[in-house]
Amino acid sequence: MNWAYRLATIADLPAIVAIYNSTVASRMVTADTEPVSVASRQAWFDAHQRPDRPLWVVEQAGEIVGWLSFSSFYGRPAYQGTAEVSIYLAESVRGQGLGRFLLCAAMNFAPGIGLHSLLGFVFGHNTPSIQLFEKMGFSTWGHLPRVAVLDEIERDLVILGLRLKPETA
Repeated sequence: MNWAYRLATIADLPAIVAIYNSTVASRMVTADTEPVSVASRQAWFDAHQRPDRPLWVVEQAGEIVGWLSFSSFYGRPAYQGTAEVSIYLAESVRGQGLGRFLLCAAMNFAPGIGLHSLLGFVFGHNTPSIQLFEKMGFSTWGHLPRVAVLDEIERDLVILGLRLKPETA
């Protein structure tokens, strides 16, 4: 598949939220246990209008089928060079290489916005996402046992990290 991403606009927010909400029931991807509203994601969207913390979308046949966000890690100045990447895909495109495409694009883009490290926060039982990050060179930087409870089941959080090569001229 020949994928391309673009910066998200406010008109994309309902589709972004719909993709996010499509993952809630699986208990594999998000710690939200109920769908979220578009209004509740407005501040999050606004935080991703900075050049160094963008939000990307991918369209297929005129519909948004995936998105990636760069989010600040820990919110303090000393961590400015580190960002969390989040990838969410519509069910119709999962397993087709879009996650790999987006993660690769993020890794190539990140040094240009001053990032030296990328993080992924993934539930320990989300094997497909862990495998994706590991295939792209990420390794486990942290393991938080039983920190989430989903449907009365305690779940681990794995922090996957990658130190990026400096941008070359």
